[in-house]
Amino acid sequence: MLDVRRLRLLRDLDRLGTIAAVAQAHTYSPSAVSQQLAALQREAGVPLIERTGRGVTLTPAGSALVRHTETVLAALEAASATLAAARTGLHGTMRIGAFPTAVRTLLPAALVALARDHPALDLMVTELDPVAMPDALRDRSLDVALLHDYDLAPVAPDPTVDSTPLLDETVYLAVPVAFAVDGDPVRAAREADWIVGTPGTLCHTVALRVCQAAGHQPRARHHADDFTAVLALVAAGQGVALVPQLGAVQPPPGVRLVPLDTRRRTRIAYRRGAGEHPAVAACVAAVRTATAAFLAQHA
Repeated sequence: MLDVRRLRLLRDLDRLGTIAAVAQAHTYSPSAVSQQLAALQREAGVPLIERTGRGVTLTPAGSALVRHTETVLAALEAASATLAAARTGLHGTMRIGAFPTAVRTLLPAALVALARDHPALDLMVTELDPVAMPDALRDRSLDVALLHDYDLAPVAPDPTVDSTPLLDETVYLAVPVAFAVDGDPVRAAREADWIVGTPGTLCHTVALRVCQAAGHQPRARHHADDFTAVLALVAAGQGVALVPQLGAVQPPPGVRLVPLDTRRRTRIAYRRGAGEHPAVAACVAAVRTATAAFLAQHA
């Protein structure tokens, strides 16, 4: 019988690429990871990894086993959900991850509703960049995550994660009120200074792609990831910026929001197979209700 914990290590080796990275992700020593993978190979009876220079790669049998591992882990999640549904009441810890604008706008009401309806559920919120959330779901530091992408920068589906759509937001070009917009607003901003996200973030990538689609490269003057700070800089005449709907709920005086065709798409994600877990389902329902109420209030 193959050991599930060792299968997780093989899956993560396929994803992360090095034994050192797997060790760091699991807070093991590299030698401990190597020993566990060697034991898995003995259980399997065929080579699963092979040396390539100083590193290792999965053999065809190892890659095939990883594909089966995803199915096994999803089945275990579904089994846990079935057992949880047989218990009376919801209890235990529910770890929720979300990006900053969702934490500020959508989660407070959802947390109040969950605490009222399920007082034995211990709720924990972590603010994270969406790119980090699939890993956090995989290593079980999160149970539910609100993550997003943009239509101009779609994120490839993750085979370890299931998700359900929550919200499609308008993306605005935030400009000082005196800024003249004639025709395509992004093209009109080709000579403007831009306030963009930190390089490497999804927001930074989207700003580049929106401007490139309009035929120019943004002249980045400031880098800021918090939309409250971004809008304050726009109000101070420091440049223009892209701001999604949730980040533009209460713009300061001196800012005009020009809607663009670009959309930011938010989903509620959880480990594959965990969607029927009562605590996960309750969290998803509460976030959906809170989102609908928030949008109705700010229509």
